[in-house]
Amino acid sequence: MQILRMNPLSNFVSLHPYFKVHPGKLDAFKAGFPTFVEKTASEEKNLFYEFTLNGDEIFCREGYTDAEGLLAHLENVGALLAEALKIADLTRLEVHGPAAELDKLNAPLAHLKPAWFICDAERR
Repeated sequence: MQILRMNPLSNFVSLHPYFKVHPGKLDAFKAGFPTFVEKTASEEKNLFYEFTLNGDEIFCREGYTDAEGLLAHLENVGALLAEALKIADLTRLEVHGPAAELDKLNAPLAHLKPAWFICDAERR
């Protein structure tokens, strides 16, 4: 049996929120990107953070060293997110990472009803 050695970075936790912007509000939603990015830049456990667009659908690519980093981020941007959700709907939320880290997120994120994706590499 071959043992795979994964880069330690592969054990990070990522959050995958998808937003559908309300008609006529795309420019307003995009105007908030710099504020989100600036606020997130101060987070010690953030690995990457950026927005991607597909028409009026927005995806935020974000990764954290662990579950605690993800939770700290949500607390940090909570007020900004609440404002953004006045002009967009959260249509899908995924959380990816090692099982042990996802277990720490089950209760705090339950109200958001995310789809959970466990890293397959840890099973090999």
